[in-house]
Amino acid sequence: MQGSQGRYTIDDLASALRAPLAGAGARALSARRALSSFAMQDWLVASYMLVLLVGVVRGDGPRRGAAIAYVLADCAVFVACMAVARSRALPRRFKVAGDVLYRVGLIGAVIGSFLQLHLILPTVSGRIFDASIYRLDLAVFGFEPAMSWDRFVTPATTEWFAFFYYSYFFILCAYLLPMALFERRMRVLSELSVGLLFVVCVGHSLYLAVPGLGPHAYLRGQFQHELSGGFWWPTVKAAVDSVGGGTGGTRTDIFPSLHTACPTFLTLFTFRNRAQRPYRYVWPVTAFFTSQIILATMFLRWHYLLDVIAGLTLATVAFLVSRAVVPAEARARVELGAGPVWRPLFGRVRP
Repeated sequence: MQGSQGRYTIDDLASALRAPLAGAGARALSARRALSSFAMQDWLVASYMLVLLVGVVRGDGPRRGAAIAYVLADCAVFVACMAVARSRALPRRFKVAGDVLYRVGLIGAVIGSFLQLHLILPTVSGRIFDASIYRLDLAVFGFEPAMSWDRFVTPATTEWFAFFYYSYFFILCAYLLPMALFERRMRVLSELSVGLLFVVCVGHSLYLAVPGLGPHAYLRGQFQHELSGGFWWPTVKAAVDSVGGGTGGTRTDIFPSLHTACPTFLTLFTFRNRAQRPYRYVWPVTAFFTSQIILATMFLRWHYLLDVIAGLTLATVAFLVSRAVVPAEARARVELGAGPVWRPLFGRVRP
C-alpha cells in the first residue's frame, strides 16, 4: 500500500497491522462467547471425560490401547456435539438439530464410557479394595448384609429382588427419555440433568479411586445358599455379564453404588416436584422401587453396605447441588446473554 507520492505512509502501515489484529480479536471474542455459553453440566461432563482420559493414559492395564482409543472417541464425539450445539453462529433453521446433538453428546458420552468401564477400570488400576471395605463394614456396622441375609435366599426371594434390580434400567429410561424429548419446564429439566450427571460423573470417577469386585466375588465360597431363579435372576446375571465384557460380572464398579444413588436422587427429585404433574402420582412408586432396588443390591451380593451408604450420600449431595446451582446459573446466563441451558425440542417453554 502506497501514499499519493508512491511511498508507504504511517497510516498505511497502521492499517496493515490493524487488519490481522482485528481478525485475531474477533476470533478470540468468538471463542470467549462460545465458552461462556457452556453450562455447568457441560463443564461437569468435560471434566469427567478428562479424568477418564488422564487415567487411561497413565494406566498400564493389559488393554490400555483399547481403553485409550475408546475414551478418545468418546471425547471427540462429546467435543464435536458441544461445539455445534453451543455455537452462536448456528443458523436458526438448524437450532433443533443442534438441540438434538446437545442431548446426544451429553448423554452419549456418559453412557458410552459406562459401557467401556470393563476396559477403563483395569487399565487405570489393578488394585482391589474389597478387603478394606468388608473390614470397615464389620467394624462400623457389625455385619455385612450379603452374608447376614444369606439364610433368606430362596428362588422366590431371589426372583423378587432380581426383578427390582433389573427395573433400575427401566426407571432411568422412564425418566430420561420423556424428559429429554418432551419436557418444556426448563427448571425441572435442568435440575434433573444436573443432578443425574453429577451422580454418574462423580460416581464413575470414584470407581477409578476405589475399585472392588463386590461380595459375590470376594466372599465366594462363604455363602450357604446359591442364588437361583426362573427368569429375573438369569436375566440380571446375563445383563451384568454383558456390561462386564464377558468377565462374568467382575467389573470393579461397586463404590459407590449407582444402583442406590440414581434411584435415590430420582426419589428426592420427584418428591420436591410433587405439586406438579406427573410427579404427584409417580413419587410414591419411585420411592418404593428405590427401596427395593437398594435392598436388592445387597441381597444379590453385588454391593457392600458401605457402597450403599456412599450411594445415598452421593444422591443427597447431587440433589442439594442441583437445587442450588440451577437457579443461580439461570440468572447468570440471562445477565451474560448466554441463552438457556436447554431448549425444548417441541413447543414453547413452560413456566
